Amino acid sequence: MQHSPPNQLSFPPVAGQTLRADFAGGALSSDFGAILLRGIDRQIGLTARFAAAIHDKRHQSYIDHPLRDLLAQRIYQIASGYADANDANSLRRDPLFKLGIERAPLDAEQDLASAPTFSRLDHQIDRKDLYRLTRAFVDHFIASYAEPPAAIVLDIDHSDDPTYGQQEFAFYNHHYQNHCYLPLFIFEGTSHALVTAYLRPGVRPTGAENAMILVRLLSYLRRHWPHTHILVRGDSHFATPEVIDVITSYRWTDFVFGLGGNAVLLRQALPTIEAVRHLHQQRVALARAHGQAPPASSRLYDEFSYAAGSWAQAWRVVLKAEVMSAGDNPRFVVTSLDAPPPAMLYEDLYCARGNCENDIKAVKIDLRRDRTSATTFLANALRLLLACAAYVLHHALRTSTLQQTALAQAQPSTIILTLFKIAAQVKQYKDRILLHLPSACPVKALLHRVTALLSAVPFPVNTS
Repeated sequence: MQHSPPNQLSFPPVAGQTLRADFAGGALSSDFGAILLRGIDRQIGLTARFAAAIHDKRHQSYIDHPLRDLLAQRIYQIASGYADANDANSLRRDPLFKLGIERAPLDAEQDLASAPTFSRLDHQIDRKDLYRLTRAFVDHFIASYAEPPAAIVLDIDHSDDPTYGQQEFAFYNHHYQNHCYLPLFIFEGTSHALVTAYLRPGVRPTGAENAMILVRLLSYLRRHWPHTHILVRGDSHFATPEVIDVITSYRWTDFVFGLGGNAVLLRQALPTIEAVRHLHQQRVALARAHGQAPPASSRLYDEFSYAAGSWAQAWRVVLKAEVMSAGDNPRFVVTSLDAPPPAMLYEDLYCARGNCENDIKAVKIDLRRDRTSATTFLANALRLLLACAAYVLHHALRTSTLQQTALAQAQPSTIILTLFKIAAQVKQYKDRILLHLPSACPVKALLHRVTALLSAVPFPVNTS
């Protein structure tokens, strides 16, 4: 009796021959990136720091997967483009992911954790664990500097995280027009390093809430860097008296925030707006007289002091008075800085906070931090932090290993497609493991450079 043929993939004929495919390749993997992630993790000690922050409540006699292995597996999977924990059901036997967790790649008893194990991990986390994890991000950020920096910029912003059903603390947010969470992200504005992140309910945050977060963060940073100049930068919903009072209570700490327009601000801005209207009319007339296209906009900058009724004092407000074909477009920024002239402060300093939105997109889109589909809020908070940890690995790889290469400014999705999704055949011998990569691999030279740097002696990391 003939055996049934294995399931095969069918393709159109090629060169007059039939073409079939099956999944009987054996010890093959398409995720070489797991080895690279292991290398950068060894150097910065991220997953070890994460594991030290969580109180493992499991009975030690029944543990097959240490906490550090679980975190490394989940974070490496997210960093490689596998956002769902369900992917672990297949990837737990992937030889390169097993190598990434430092297990023998072809030994069945060395298989990694499955999706139910990660589900249990998600739901064992409590609030104290989450607090220590968010602080672990700050500890890693501080440890990434060999010595206290002269200045840093803290870009702070919220982003919507649409919810899927009856999840705890998921609320309708009118601004985003959906039910969501509203996590908070804090990045360093010049290096794009993640400082920390928090999952929040979907409601708009109050000034008191933002102030509470900032007072904890600034106090912690000041204990390590007492003389570093810190600039806090954000949009208009951070320009509240509670936040401003917290920031200005610390030495060498300043702020620059967007400021929503109101009747008082528009009245003070009116002379500059009228001047730029006249300027725009002149530029349009001059362009038409020379047969050229009229300018899209004209702008002038000005500054004045302003104090909202709830503020303790007046602060410097910078005005961007802009006139476009559609009409006036005034914008305001409030700051405690005195030195930069208005145009420089607005264009070079405040507008640079847009880079924070790009960093959030990298976490949200490339690393799929929106997989917050668990029922409980705490489980979803952990999932957000795991996606953020994957971003930290990508950022470290890009800034410490891929500098002066074509991928030095690449987004995580580009790195995944270029460096991580490379096939490899794994052979395991008694005394060595051998990986065979494609002979036609287009990034051979880059891989030589990257692996040489990642094989260097790991940097000393304090995980306490």
